Amino acid sequence: MDMFIDGRWVAAQSGATFDVVDPATGETVDSVPEAGRADVDAAINAADIAFQSWKTTPVAERARLQRNAARLMRESAGELGRLLTRELGRPLAGSVSEIQRSAELLDVYAEEGLRLHAEMPLTGVAGEKIVITREPVGVVVAITPFNYPVTLLCFKLGAALMAGCTVVAKPAEDTPLSTLRLAEIFHAAGFAQGCFNVVTGRGPDLGMQMIAHPTPRKIAFTGGTRAGKAIAAAAAGTMKRITLELGGQCPAIVCADADIGAAAAAIARHAFANSGQFCYRVNRVYVERPIYAAFLAALADKVAQLDVGNGLTSNCALGPLINEKIYRNSERQIADARANGATVLTGGVRLTGGLYDKGWFLPPTVIADAPPSALVMTEETFGPVLGVAPFDDRTEALRLANATVYGLAAFVFSRNLATGLTLAERLEAGSVWVNDIQRSNQRAPFGGMKQSGIGREKGRYGIEDYLEYKTIYLSYDAELR
Repeated sequence: MDMFIDGRWVAAQSGATFDVVDPATGETVDSVPEAGRADVDAAINAADIAFQSWKTTPVAERARLQRNAARLMRESAGELGRLLTRELGRPLAGSVSEIQRSAELLDVYAEEGLRLHAEMPLTGVAGEKIVITREPVGVVVAITPFNYPVTLLCFKLGAALMAGCTVVAKPAEDTPLSTLRLAEIFHAAGFAQGCFNVVTGRGPDLGMQMIAHPTPRKIAFTGGTRAGKAIAAAAAGTMKRITLELGGQCPAIVCADADIGAAAAAIARHAFANSGQFCYRVNRVYVERPIYAAFLAALADKVAQLDVGNGLTSNCALGPLINEKIYRNSERQIADARANGATVLTGGVRLTGGLYDKGWFLPPTVIADAPPSALVMTEETFGPVLGVAPFDDRTEALRLANATVYGLAAFVFSRNLATGLTLAERLEAGSVWVNDIQRSNQRAPFGGMKQSGIGREKGRYGIEDYLEYKTIYLSYDAELR
């Protein structure tokens, strides 16, 4: 599959390619171009030319085209979901759901875009008016990770296009195929050539070339905190606007008055979805000591029901990890927990034999009695490993939960709503769930505090991050003639 630039499929000017591998089978799914500087220039130039007309396209027309794209995504959800499962390994139902949810977000952005408005303060001065309006930032570079390649791109793409910006996307090297197919869908929906371009490549150099390029005015990135810091530093060289959704090490606090069954079910479901490969999953759990043993038993029972397999050929709960690097991080955290006296309650060992020998399959792993210094309690895991520890005092639980550089999400379980709300207000996180863990709402802002990022995505908040304020002062003859 080639890159998508200026409404056309194009190979890298160097002719170089690399393979995309199915993490469940080790088979090559397809090959894609390995872009270089000339390809970056071509894509950004195409986006810049398209921007000159796209920024003047009526918002109602932008919304119409975006709804078209959402409709085509739904119609292609089965085919696009299978492609996504082949490159990512996630069970097929989850991949199809990602396409459908992403289409839903595009519709929300279309609605919110139509609600944007300018302001005119009432100065009361004859012959003077002030108009406060907003204009699109310009060309946007969108850099996305492997774990939710369609959703995390649509966070950026749908907002940018509705704001009047054009986009050059760089998908993760492990999962470029679904993004390329998405570009084809947007083109079929009627978006003009150059509005949405995709370049593919390996390693950080390609992304840095895009960030350093003088034309783009905004960088939108989802990924690790270390990479986000490097991107922010590089973007500062030309004062590019940034939206960064970075790492998380998200805590859950389970109080003694919680519904143990509901808490165990929600945490098991959320901690191990997508094999734990997402940033706002539950990474560590603090349980009030009177219910600690009962909670561990309930959690272990729920986790035992989660089977691991090939997401394309079986109705499993977890697929493989995307690659060896991601697997090794989980392995390292499990070894560290054992060395520090923690108990591996479930899982903990790579699955082998049969289909498991073809990929990096790790069963859902619960680590009990994890000390505060354990890596699973301090570092982002990005795998199916969950640390659990008891606490005696809720002030202590709050201190442990906030003792991190991250602040993306947190979770609280308590039948006492006052307790739950008080803890939620004091947790240092961009989103907090109380008594259940639902999907993040498409109209609510999503993003992190502290080193979990800058800016917000989704809803009107996401679109506003792609607009610049402009103040226009009007003077005129106010005399009637």
